[in-house]
Amino acid sequence: MTWSPAADRNKGPLLDVLTSVLPAAAAVLEIASGTGQHAAHFAAARPGWRWQPTDGDPQALGIIASHVGALANVRAPLLVDVLAVPWPESLGRFDAVFCANMLHIAEWDTCPALMAGAAHHLVPGGALVVYGPYVVDGEPLAAGNAAFDADLRRRNPAWGLRRLGAVAEEAERSGLALERRFDMPANNLTVVFRRATD
Repeated sequence: MTWSPAADRNKGPLLDVLTSVLPAAAAVLEIASGTGQHAAHFAAARPGWRWQPTDGDPQALGIIASHVGALANVRAPLLVDVLAVPWPESLGRFDAVFCANMLHIAEWDTCPALMAGAAHHLVPGGALVVYGPYVVDGEPLAAGNAAFDADLRRRNPAWGLRRLGAVAEEAERSGLALERRFDMPANNLTVVFRRATD
């Protein structure tokens, strides 16, 4: 079974944040689920959450299924290409969209695509919750994050840590307002954007 040490380390702090942001009963769409460890941990801890994992890599779907298969409140993983906006209408509507560690290891176009897709599939008042390392204007960049950014750009010039301000601007263009930022372990952030209640 494929295992991500990073996902295992951050699942506890992320669950704390999600619990503070989401109601006890919520439908959640996860974008770029990776191994499915987050989906498995969150859904097991909060049986009132109905979790829909997705990934853009067809090979990831079986890995995700191996982690979540025993959980009644997790749907079968679906193939969703973030850049293929609009996303399938059959996904439906969700109280929240969750996305961890995608924006810095993907081309920039995934950011506006994530915002547009999330805005379309969120119910009024729904939350988009994104997690990862960011560059924040006016705040020093941690040495570890600076090294990580340099390594990402060496591997692929289109990758790298994103400016939180630029991400928030894209969210606003899609009708999602920056609501709150949580400082997380290992110099990461969880950022919550909220769709207007219409």
